[in-house]
Amino acid sequence: MSTSFPYPLLNSTSVINLINEMGEAAKPFLFIVDFHAREGFVIAKDKLDNKFIRFAFHDKLTGKQFNNVHQWKINPLPRKAYARRFKYVKQQIHLGNSFLTNLTQPTKVSTNLSLEEIYENSYASYKLWLKDQFLVLSPETFVQIENGIIKTFPMKGTIDASIPDAETIILNDVKEMAEHATIVDLLRNDLSIVAEDVQVTRYRYVEKIKTLQKDLLQVSSEICGVLPDDYRSHLGDIIFKLLPAGSISGAPKPKTLEIIEKAEGYERGFYTGVCGYFDGEKLDSAVMIRFIEQTKDGLVYKSGGGITFQSEMEKEYEELIQKVYVPVS
Repeated sequence: MSTSFPYPLLNSTSVINLINEMGEAAKPFLFIVDFHAREGFVIAKDKLDNKFIRFAFHDKLTGKQFNNVHQWKINPLPRKAYARRFKYVKQQIHLGNSFLTNLTQPTKVSTNLSLEEIYENSYASYKLWLKDQFLVLSPETFVQIENGIIKTFPMKGTIDASIPDAETIILNDVKEMAEHATIVDLLRNDLSIVAEDVQVTRYRYVEKIKTLQKDLLQVSSEICGVLPDDYRSHLGDIIFKLLPAGSISGAPKPKTLEIIEKAEGYERGFYTGVCGYFDGEKLDSAVMIRFIEQTKDGLVYKSGGGITFQSEMEKEYEELIQKVYVPVS
């Protein structure tokens, strides 16, 4: 982390304890946790400084139209290199070590825009910018909590919206159906760790995402459960019991995390971790996908997708590249 960044990076125990304390006290705060749930930030609302950190959740007014003068070039991992990683994951799936593995890779991007400029000119359901570190433009909710009800909205299945009958194709794709069913089952089980009466209340509905390059269709579901009466004093424990998020790891989770570690060959860091805001009553949070990181060698966009026994290497490689986009309003 940048030495000029004014907020301390905390270990997981400190993050959990602070979230529990602030939740019980109904004190608003922002939290950010890395993929492995080993470290993160917890920042009280009155300590937030927009010179260093900005966020906007479900605020359609924050996105502006890009002008015509912009540059966006990508340099993805070579196809052969991705194929080797994909082959290892498929081998592990065929051995029965995983049903679903989320395989991600970094892509170098070149643009004349700074992370701050992209933040100010993009629209996403969840936007988060940390000065000189990274930018999140995520469409995916992690969990929402209000009045003792916890909800999650797994997203699995992406297609170019310009393809004729795109919605019908994605909803009837056998591989996508299987992958979506697997992740819904995983997240239903995850919610059952912290909640009761867990139910799938909406299954495989389609939403449109606008990007600089093209419009995409994304398939989601909704799962709900009921938390204990004293949940606010255990918000940190609740969040961490659900990490890493099932949608960006896989199933079964412990063994799949080992497969990811060996297959990917790079450090995810805060990519596919979670961020969220508690306003004193409601908690809203996101999986940190659509993630651009500032490195010493330039900007890196991290993306990926779920691999099942039905996955085809070419399609998965194209999906990884397709997800390297900037969403616009």
